[in-house]
Amino acid sequence: MTDSEFNTLAEAALQQIEAGLEASAADLDFEMASAGVLEIEFANGSRIIVNRHSAAQQIWVAAQSGGFHYRWDGDAWRDTRDHSELMAALSARVSAQSGQLVTLR
Repeated sequence: MTDSEFNTLAEAALQQIEAGLEASAADLDFEMASAGVLEIEFANGSRIIVNRHSAAQQIWVAAQSGGFHYRWDGDAWRDTRDHSELMAALSARVSAQSGQLVTLR
């Protein structure tokens, strides 16, 4: 995949995450802290950081439950270890940290 293709796909994923967070009723704040870095802060002070890692062509997630790397497989962003899909896995992590059901699509 070219750098341009990666950046387009990663940016679309970050925008999708932002839209899902905006639509949720969860008690959280989020902001694009810098180009390709989305910070999600919860009422309890915990955070999840989602960032585009261009050198590895991956999306990285840092959460209370650990660090995760997602690679584009041609259809979806998949975890490099357990092959879980980014939006489903991130929905579960955001729900766990917020204490409220959040579904990112």
